[in-house]
Amino acid sequence: MREDEKAGRAWLAMSRGKYNNEIIVATLAGAAMNARRVRSGFPGMLMVPVVVLLLGALPPDAVLARGSGLEAAGPQAANDAPRMLRMQSESSGEIEALISAIVRVRTRALDDARSNATLGQSREGTGVLIDDRGHVLTIGYLVIEPDSIELTTAEGKTVPARLVGYDYATGFGLLQSIAPLTGAKPIALGSAAALELREPVMIVPYGGRDTASIAYVVSKRAFTGGWEYMLDSAIFAAPPNLAWAGAALVNRDGELVGIGSLLVRDAVESGTVLPGNMFVPIDLLKPILADLIEKGHVPGAARPWMGLGTEELHGHLLVTRISPEGPAYRAGVKEGDIVLGVGTQPVSTQAEFYRKVWALGAAGVEIPLRVLQGTDVREIRLKSIDRSEYFREKPRL
Repeated sequence: MREDEKAGRAWLAMSRGKYNNEIIVATLAGAAMNARRVRSGFPGMLMVPVVVLLLGALPPDAVLARGSGLEAAGPQAANDAPRMLRMQSESSGEIEALISAIVRVRTRALDDARSNATLGQSREGTGVLIDDRGHVLTIGYLVIEPDSIELTTAEGKTVPARLVGYDYATGFGLLQSIAPLTGAKPIALGSAAALELREPVMIVPYGGRDTASIAYVVSKRAFTGGWEYMLDSAIFAAPPNLAWAGAALVNRDGELVGIGSLLVRDAVESGTVLPGNMFVPIDLLKPILADLIEKGHVPGAARPWMGLGTEELHGHLLVTRISPEGPAYRAGVKEGDIVLGVGTQPVSTQAEFYRKVWALGAAGVEIPLRVLQGTDVREIRLKSIDRSEYFREKPRL
């Protein structure tokens, strides 16, 4: 039995109440050790012990009691995961076609890329072929500020690619292969909105059957990231796959419904410990895909960007990172400051902060911030920019 099957069956046993914490942790850790590590600037080598510690810290009843909902789904949900596992051996043709759409993305960023400080210069993850013209969808942070991009098919053929489009609002990056992706077949786009809670899904990173895993949709809710990023409805699935960057989230019909973005510790709801992956819903791509292909971006006014990273801490917004030479840096905001408000309007969460800033107007608008620096409350006026202006592009010949 492959490690991904062991992990899926361990999770199913836990959902039925027939589990042993040590066995579950061991099987999930074993599957994780065989997952392809993502060199994208994130602490991938730390993820295995993090998952083990988070699961091991929960008493057996806590996973179910804290809202996973798997036990409430009844016999149908309990039987769905084994059915998907059987599909991997019984529907060989369908599975192989699906796997052929999954490619490895390797990016080397520009030597002076501003994103190198957080993402590293060499990045690796997954992309998904979505049409017959060689367009490959991935998560944007893998391909921002590229010097070179390579795609490798399931058959092991490597071809160069170019960045066609990037959407900062969703986080999608769209590539196009420069040479044919021989043997690869595009995957159909499904409906993320149609996904139901507790529905089984397959997480498919590059690497074939050995890296694919079975998971459940445990939450569909808003998500905010400290890098001025917010989705009204992201998809959260558990147990996590440790090769999440750009991984395909596939429904029971073999359709693409999301692109892997993050490993999170609170997949069910904020503050409840249950490790999982966050996926960007494919529904967000459909209205903008044509523009990304034709123009490289979504037309219209861009959101104002500050270059200011925050973390929610005890009801306050702590500034954790300032982008060098960005708007916040130039205005005098410092790491360790606490954001108190936007103008006269107080803020205590990232969602409040972003909504109030974005409501002021398009990129270029002046943003009045009230921040606590040490013991002093300062009023700072920050001139925002379009985020795309900050990141560097390879000079065109």
